[in-house]
Amino acid sequence: MFAIFKKLAWFFKLRWKTYALAIGGLTTCAILSAIIPLIIGGLVDSMATGTITWDHLIQQTGLLLGIGLLMYGLRYMWRSNLFGNSTLLEAIMRNRLFDHFTKMDQKLYGQYRTGDLMAHATNDLAALRFVAGGGIITLTDSLSITVVTLFSMIFIIDWQLTLFTILPFPLLIFVAQYLGKLINKYFRGSLKAFSDMNDHVQESVSGMKVIKAFGEEEEEEDYLDFVKETDNVVEKNKKVFRIDSAYTPVIDVITGLTYVLTIFFGTYFIQNGRITLGDLIAYLSYLGNMTWPLLAVGRLVNTMERGNASYDRVTDLLSEKASVVNDPNPVKNLEYNDLKVNINTFSYPDSEVEILSDIHFKLEEGDTLGIVGRTGSGKSSLFNLLVRNFDVESGEILIDNTPLNKIDMTELNDRVGYISQNNLLFSTTIRENIRFGRPNMTQEEVEYYAKVADVHEDILTFSDGYDTLVGERGVSLSGGQKQRISIARTLAMNPEILIMDDALSAVDAKTEQRILTNLREFCQKGITIIATHRLSSIMRADEILVLDNGHISERGTHERLLSLEGWYDNMFRQQQLDQKISESGEDNE
Repeated sequence: MFAIFKKLAWFFKLRWKTYALAIGGLTTCAILSAIIPLIIGGLVDSMATGTITWDHLIQQTGLLLGIGLLMYGLRYMWRSNLFGNSTLLEAIMRNRLFDHFTKMDQKLYGQYRTGDLMAHATNDLAALRFVAGGGIITLTDSLSITVVTLFSMIFIIDWQLTLFTILPFPLLIFVAQYLGKLINKYFRGSLKAFSDMNDHVQESVSGMKVIKAFGEEEEEEDYLDFVKETDNVVEKNKKVFRIDSAYTPVIDVITGLTYVLTIFFGTYFIQNGRITLGDLIAYLSYLGNMTWPLLAVGRLVNTMERGNASYDRVTDLLSEKASVVNDPNPVKNLEYNDLKVNINTFSYPDSEVEILSDIHFKLEEGDTLGIVGRTGSGKSSLFNLLVRNFDVESGEILIDNTPLNKIDMTELNDRVGYISQNNLLFSTTIRENIRFGRPNMTQEEVEYYAKVADVHEDILTFSDGYDTLVGERGVSLSGGQKQRISIARTLAMNPEILIMDDALSAVDAKTEQRILTNLREFCQKGITIIATHRLSSIMRADEILVLDNGHISERGTHERLLSLEGWYDNMFRQQQLDQKISESGEDNE
């Protein structure tokens, strides 16, 4: 049960001064609380013998009031320190998790669902906060009260009476150990169930536009799945609370037996003159003080086991290692004048399916490469290797004759611009989205890159212009606007190598041509790689690769590929025909 304290020893050492202050305050409160029954017992004996005076009564009640005020100040002190520490622990662990998330590669996000990661950052960290705050309070308070109270009962009241009346207490130790193991087991199950439900909610909220577009918001099957997951969370937590609830009846039985034994032996000892009536009343008051430590055992076991399970889940996540890491002595300050790709084979981690094979090409400063192929032909997988989301298993990728895995990753991310087909905008203004990579850009620079991406005029039509809030993931913008703002954001980094993965799929042909014209001027000295389904976009490329099932089936310039009369020629003619039909329809209108 107390393994969690060992695991959090690093934090307790970090904050040992505040914890020492808080524990000192808790212990002092326990000692002061032990004095109160003695004062009351003394007053009862004085009343019973008729020796009490008004001066004595006022003096003793004043002492009780002073003790109460002192305990109030001490409790304020230890509560502010302990709960402040618990919040700090949660913040430290949350920062560690966030930092870990930013350093991990695609492998982690393929292994864990978003809802599961969010559950780690919410429920699990909350459980750790309870340990560092409420857990320490419960342990220290119950332990100090128990020690001080037992000392008072044994050495101040009567050791024989104490010995006879606390016989039922050891039963609680065995019950706590047994129920603690069950709580740990069932709480892990409840955390897993919460993660599943959380993932379902996150996925549904993120895809609400799609759900509504298909009229599936009231789909019975999906609703029933969510109800099942919710019911599962309820059932798992019910099991935890059933075990937790078993403590109270046990404590009631133990306390009941203790009071019975106290009345029996206390009466006997009074008759024999061993103790006074005031001693018995003080002793009963001490037994009342012992009720809280007994109750605290159940709460403590629950808190510790929950925290133990949560800490293990978080540390397991933090122990995940990135498969793509920076070289210990990374190469920096390259020119990025040439790119050589020699991929023999590539498969994703934990998969035996070969995604790419025999991909070889070379690009120099000012070159443009077009990449086309059917959906699933391997274009995005190739780009994942070029931006080093994954490492090549067999083969190599070289920039300025330097292996990609030897180049400093921060520099690589700054100098290689990647625009994916899935555009993520942050829930802030358009201006802040464009200057995400360069926060200190001027308004003139922001507008320049927006013009290159052909989105400046669209932005001016918004009531708030560049101050327009785009909503979560850019929900308030059209698909084409999101794509063009993403392009502007990437261009603002002035990349030496620009990779566009079907980044113009949501814009019309005329807008696409304007953007490509702007890019040819913008990227005159850099390397440009464009993957697209619209072949007219890459007609001017220096070389075009046709991918099919992960390998190059055709390659060459636009004219050479047409002469081959293969897939490229067939697709180009089909798209030209579709365009003519579309233009004819527009003319008829």
